[in-house]
Amino acid sequence: MARHHGRELALKILFEQDLTKVDAADLVRRGTREDAGEESEFVETLVRGVLADEATIDRTIQDHAIQWRVKRMPTVDRNILRLATFELMNSPEVPISVIIDEALELAQVYSGDSSKKFINGVLGQVAQQIRPDGDDDRPPSRQEQPEHQA
Repeated sequence: MARHHGRELALKILFEQDLTKVDAADLVRRGTREDAGEESEFVETLVRGVLADEATIDRTIQDHAIQWRVKRMPTVDRNILRLATFELMNSPEVPISVIIDEALELAQVYSGDSSKKFINGVLGQVAQQIRPDGDDDRPPSRQEQPEHQA
């Protein structure tokens, strides 16, 4: 549950930073002051990572957001996509399904149904590009398993 709350906090900080252009470090300090320890570190890692790799993340999203420019997307949707894309790129230990489910939960709360469908579609394609073999800890599908020879 702490990770979900951390992602939600990171989204709020990224949303505010995207709109106001206030220094992200100040927003992270203010946003995590009542939280302590590992969750604060997680939030800071997410926010700093997204902002540091924003150009690459936006290009990746843009490649899969047919007929949408990233800068023209609703601010909350853009930042949900950025957050999830960052995790897909930099957190191979987190399963693809968890990252996408978390993004969809955030969209459920902070956006609308059509946004949820859009985010799901874009992230599905982004995941295929970033992790074409899926998750490391998942067994291969039936088609990929070698045939048993008698």
